[in-house]
Amino acid sequence: MPYLENLFSLQGKVALVTGATRGLGRAMADALLRAGANVVLNGSNAKGLSEATQELQTAGLNATSFAADLSDPRQVEQLAEYVLQAQSRIDVLVNNAGITLPHELTDYPVECWAKTFRVNLEAPFQLARRLAPRMKELGGGSIINITSIGAELGFPNNPAYGAAKGALKQLTKSMAFDLGPFGIRVNNLGPGYFKTDMASFSYSDPERRQARAGRTLLGRWGEPDDLAGAVIFLASDASRYMTGQDLYVDGGWLAKGL
Repeated sequence: MPYLENLFSLQGKVALVTGATRGLGRAMADALLRAGANVVLNGSNAKGLSEATQELQTAGLNATSFAADLSDPRQVEQLAEYVLQAQSRIDVLVNNAGITLPHELTDYPVECWAKTFRVNLEAPFQLARRLAPRMKELGGGSIINITSIGAELGFPNNPAYGAAKGALKQLTKSMAFDLGPFGIRVNNLGPGYFKTDMASFSYSDPERRQARAGRTLLGRWGEPDDLAGAVIFLASDASRYMTGQDLYVDGGWLAKGL
């Protein structure tokens, strides 16, 4: 089976990774680049995005970028148009950008709810809808939606985040159904607790940090690089018969009983 030699290769592929300035998005963009892909990095912080892209280019990697705030539907459209016009192809879409706006349920702010859904659910849908036709022309592609263990379990004082991630999980299955006939695979990649800015509140508190680590089977928090293998797998031919699925990288959080 000669194809096994290049099973995880992304040579000649083009990927878009949203929320790629730092944290999990940056780590996944780096992984795809090192697997051979050309990667368009997206982030809302233009300065930070430019610095991240320059760093990757200095390392000899094929990185470009486009700044867009995905809470603004117009900027989501502009990002999609940039990819379609500036790139000869698009093979992989990683919908990683996300926000979390914790607040108590009974007086949860309406705008926080709306913004969470715009970034965590509406933007992934719009990007997939706009880029899928190009993937169809190319004979296939891979869309990877970054969900969360919050799509499976309840967590306190964050109703919008859990609801949006749960909806994104189900949207993936609907898109996998609709796009499967065109060779476009759609899967979820769900992280557990990782050492990122989003989880800094818990990680900076020794008691919370230890409690989160103890909730896993491996006894530790995730490092951003721990997602590298999973995202390459879902983006490459290694997962060519996998679609509509949930792949959790959580140190065993969801599997742990007592």
